[in-house]
Amino acid sequence: MTDIVIYIILPCNIFHSFEKALTPDKLIQCAIVFVIALCSQIFYMIINKFAYNRFPNERRVVMQYATIVNNASFMGLPVIDSVFGSTGILYGSVVLVPLRLFMWTSGLSLFTKTEKKQQFKSLATHPCIWAVILGFAYLFSPVRLPDFLSDTIEVIGSCITFTSMFIVGSILSEVNFRTLMDKACFYYSFIRLVAIPAIIFAVLRLIGIDPIVTGVAVLSSAMPAATMTAILSSKYGRDSAFASKLVFVSTLISLVTLPIITAIMKAI
Repeated sequence: MTDIVIYIILPCNIFHSFEKALTPDKLIQCAIVFVIALCSQIFYMIINKFAYNRFPNERRVVMQYATIVNNASFMGLPVIDSVFGSTGILYGSVVLVPLRLFMWTSGLSLFTKTEKKQQFKSLATHPCIWAVILGFAYLFSPVRLPDFLSDTIEVIGSCITFTSMFIVGSILSEVNFRTLMDKACFYYSFIRLVAIPAIIFAVLRLIGIDPIVTGVAVLSSAMPAATMTAILSSKYGRDSAFASKLVFVSTLISLVTLPIITAIMKAI
């Protein structure tokens, strides 16, 4: 099931996320959103350099990946849509471009610690990397896929939520729920759900970025750990039980933090 997700369903989901028409009047704002999202991903990597050093390597890798890759797609876009409508969805989709890129480059490299040559080969031949490359090309290409092919890719990609939850659930079924009260999960959740959105909000407000762009960027950064954290941990032999707990606990806590952040974004 994990292989099906990584090699078939997820590449379709990634490619479909690039099937957005960019109108000229939105292009400048989209470029600003892209730069903010790119800088945010670099900021996450800086945080990873010092935030989790006191944890064992197996846990540290999982927490670092979950910091680089959050659930800005499955949870983020519906929340952004409820606050900012179609304009927010457009900007939110642009945010996903750097996220997808880092997800399958620096993010994936956390799980594949091999020699540089082999690491480059693993990344260069990974189907999700090629989905990003082809997606970028398709985004700016005048050529559109036939409806039947586009719809097929969309339907296959839409299976990602169910299949990801199925895998996470199967892993959690072997976890002692008494261990969910893990300080490491709460520590990560504070950084991912509170500290990071607060810093991004302060910086964007300070430099006077458009309120809708600010709101989309902040909400996208305030999402819990992505389910891919548990899937890749299982795939590459990391601490998948801890990764599943991290996804579960951060998602549970986000049910409290997200409404608060959403209310603040609506207020501005």
